[in-house]
Amino acid sequence: MEQTKTLRVIELFAGVGGFRLGLQKANHEIFDVVWGNQWEPSRKAQDAFDCYARNFDTGIHSKEDITKVSDDTFHDLRADLLVGGFPCQDYSVARTKSGEQGIQGKKGVLFWEIKRVIENTHPKYVLLENVDRLLKSPSSQRGRDFAVMLATFRDMNYSVEWRVINAAEYGMAQRRRRVFIFAYKNGISFEGEQKTFSPEEIVFNEGFFAKPFPVEEEPYKDRISSVELPSDIVEISDEFSYGFHNSGYMKDGKVFTAHLSPKLEEPIPLKDILIDEEAVPEKFYLTEANIEKFAYLRGPKRIERKTAEGHIYHFAEGGMSPVDELDKPGRTMLTSEGSINRSTHIVEVDGRKRFLTPVECERLNGFPDNWTSGMTDRMRYFCMGNALVVDLIERMGIRIEEIEKANEVNELQMEFPAFG
Repeated sequence: MEQTKTLRVIELFAGVGGFRLGLQKANHEIFDVVWGNQWEPSRKAQDAFDCYARNFDTGIHSKEDITKVSDDTFHDLRADLLVGGFPCQDYSVARTKSGEQGIQGKKGVLFWEIKRVIENTHPKYVLLENVDRLLKSPSSQRGRDFAVMLATFRDMNYSVEWRVINAAEYGMAQRRRRVFIFAYKNGISFEGEQKTFSPEEIVFNEGFFAKPFPVEEEPYKDRISSVELPSDIVEISDEFSYGFHNSGYMKDGKVFTAHLSPKLEEPIPLKDILIDEEAVPEKFYLTEANIEKFAYLRGPKRIERKTAEGHIYHFAEGGMSPVDELDKPGRTMLTSEGSINRSTHIVEVDGRKRFLTPVECERLNGFPDNWTSGMTDRMRYFCMGNALVVDLIERMGIRIEEIEKANEVNELQMEFPAFG
């Protein structure tokens, strides 16, 4: 059989290109990123975009406000797959005053740009990444934002799977937990195949995520439930609240969700991503003053504070190890990595305490060494704190390729039934 045909990919909110790199690692001959957009509105220097453009030499590299890109631009791209990591924002919607234009979401919310791209490209597949608190936001109406997203996909005629994945639980070097969302167009061969399974079979064994990220057979503490989304998305925005679990499936507004436990794989320990100590520049080692600051920041504390109204309360914080354990995978890396901050990784090697180097941070996310070289150390830390774990995307890319191959077999059988 001939090689699977190329999939045209659009990458939104590209950062330094984690999605694209993961797809290329899966199969660089199949995933063709024809258009990648990265634009940081609050910064004059566009370091992430410059890194992206420096590391990839094909396709269109867009450094512009996504809200100002025309519908025609997207229409002409003819995308098969849309990918992107987008910020967790307020996804509430309202009916327009006239009622004639349907509904409208808050301006500046980037998920609505994803919706606009989908409406103008009609990709077969959509793969998105976000922080796992998306499933529970906002705190005043738990689950509303995610329900609005699911209803949006429903109304665009897509089915959806989601899964919260901790990279370290599947053999990687960082305890980074993120929710991944895979939507696929109703009517394609994969959707027809999935319809033959029950929602439980999809989520536990047969779906998009279950193949590359296997799970235990029983849900955690029997946490499993179903719900049907209201047909009116404004009603969802105004009134709907629901406890979504860490995995689930939505088709035609019917939601099945379960709390899954991963079949654990041995993670990469922090010690295995460290560079040769002789190559670590002196600037990354802690001064005595910094050691004292970190001892306070990482230690237990109970602090009396006062509100603007004069109310006194106590802020309490538990202690954590003064240095990160080298025999365990790294903790979740934040954009504040490398600063004097409680969340910053501190390692002790040969009796000396130090920060992780930018190269070690790249390794925590599965990027090649010096992927972000050319920008300041501070920005290298920031970009890695924003990045995703590349090897997770590689597994998802392999899964998409498998789906495409099955699609082609099914299409051939439909065209030539005698050979089925």
